[in-house]
Amino acid sequence: MCRNIRTLFNFDPPATDEEIRDAALQFVRKLSGTTKPSKRNEPAFERAVGSIAACARELLDSLETSHPPHNREEEAAKARARTLSRFA
Repeated sequence: MCRNIRTLFNFDPPATDEEIRDAALQFVRKLSGTTKPSKRNEPAFERAVGSIAACARELLDSLETSHPPHNREEEAAKARARTLSRFA
């Protein structure tokens, strides 16, 4: 499940709220051991996702680096190349 969590810091353009929420969702899914909570647990699940997404946004906004931002297209191409070599 957590393979979908990607590095979100130091990209141009910066990570969107949707990307951060998706990462938070994957994290909560991994912690809870479920991809879809029961109706009874749904409010707690959603609160956890929102809380983690807010903390992640705060973290990303406060981090600093002297390294130039990564290019999303270049990083995606590298990932595709790794996938091809892994599953070829």
